[in-house]
Amino acid sequence: MILTLQIALIASSLLLILLVLLHRGRGGGLSSLFGGGMQSSLSGSSVVEKNLDRVTLFVGAVWIICVIGLGLLVKIS
Repeated sequence: MILTLQIALIASSLLLILLVLLHRGRGGGLSSLFGGGMQSSLSGSSVVEKNLDRVTLFVGAVWIICVIGLGLLVKIS
C-alpha cells in the first residue's frame, strides 16, 4: 500500500508541475508555446483554461490525498 501511494505521489507531483507550468501567467507561460498565447475570435481558449484549472485542481487533490495517506501509514508503521 505504501509503495502504491509513493508511486501515485511521484506521478501526481510531476503531473502537477507540468500543469502549473502550462497555466497562463503574466508573461504568457509555457501555454503560449502550444497556442494559448494567440488571441483568436473563437474564444475557445477560455474553455481550455477552465478545463486546465479543473484538471490542475483534481491532480492537486490527488496529491494531497497521497501525502496525507502516506503520513498516516508511516505513522502507523
